[in-house]
Amino acid sequence: MKTKIVFTALVLTAVLVTGCKPDTEQAKATQAASQQLDKATAATKEAAAEMEDYAFARKTEFVATMKVKLAELNRTFDELGEKIEKSSDAAKAKAQPKLAALREQAAQLRKQVDAAEDATEPTWNKIKVEARKSYQSLKDGFAEVRQWLSEKIAP
Repeated sequence: MKTKIVFTALVLTAVLVTGCKPDTEQAKATQAASQQLDKATAATKEAAAEMEDYAFARKTEFVATMKVKLAELNRTFDELGEKIEKSSDAAKAKAQPKLAALREQAAQLRKQVDAAEDATEPTWNKIKVEARKSYQSLKDGFAEVRQWLSEKIAP
C-alpha cells in the first residue's frame, strides 16, 4: 500500500513537471507539489512504521517499541497530572477520574506488553493485535482528555 501511494505521488509529480511551462507560476506550482509530495512521503513512512507487522521472530523488537511508547505516554500523563493539579477545583474534579482511567488503561497495556514478551508463536498474533488495539485506544483517550483539558484550563 505504501509503495502504491508513493508511486502514485511520483507519477503525479512527473506529470506535473513534464507538463509545466517554464514560467514562474508554473515553477512555484511545481515546487509546491514537490513539497506536498515530500510531506506525504514522510507521513506515509511514519504511518507504515507505526503499523509495521512484527513477525514472531521480531517479538523482542515489538516489545521494546511498545515499552518505549508506553513510557512516553506515562511521562505525558505525569505532565498532564501536574496541569490538572494547578487547575480549578471544578476542572480538577472532572479531570482526575479521566486521568485515572487512562492510567488504568496504561496498566492494562503494560500487562499485555508483558504477555507479548512471554508469547509463544501460536499466541503471538493475537497478543500483538490486542496490544496494538489497546495502545491505540489509550493514545486516542489521551488525545481526548488533552483536548478537553485544554478547553477547560487556560494555557
